Amino acid sequence: SEASMDRAVAALSVCAEKLKRRRVSLARSVATEACRRAVNGRHFVELLPASKRDIPLMGTSGPVTTLASVYLALPSYDRRAVDGLKMPAEAMRGVSTTLSGMDHDERATFPCIGHERADLVVAGCAILEAIMDIWPAETLGVADRGIREGILRSLMARDGHQL
Repeated sequence: SEASMDRAVAALSVCAEKLKRRRVSLARSVATEACRRAVNGRHFVELLPASKRDIPLMGTSGPVTTLASVYLALPSYDRRAVDGLKMPAEAMRGVSTTLSGMDHDERATFPCIGHERADLVVAGCAILEAIMDIWPAETLGVADRGIREGILRSLMARDGHQL
């Protein structure tokens, strides 16, 4: 509802002020599934000052890592090659469009897809494209692990630490 969105924006504004007062130079924000599923999720995101993106998107697991593997033309899935990859969002969209235009057997020929995932990847492509329509970005980061671990790893890497 409008009232809920107003409360959320107000709460996020308080958080932003606290970050500013504490001179935080880098922060990560994550939209939950509730925001993605909401009929007016795009409207909510547009209310947020930070959405005005050149903010990169980060995708994790499943279809995102599969599409990244196809993009890299990997002969088999390689977590080291995929995890941390930053690719142009349009390249990801191109791979998605290509795979969606193929039939089951054609998609199954990709070593990182196979017969068991050849149908599922199309649904994943549709979801990813819908998310990229709602939150346009120049780049899409790929994380083989969960989003929280990806954020933690990027913050640690920025400070010169490794997991």
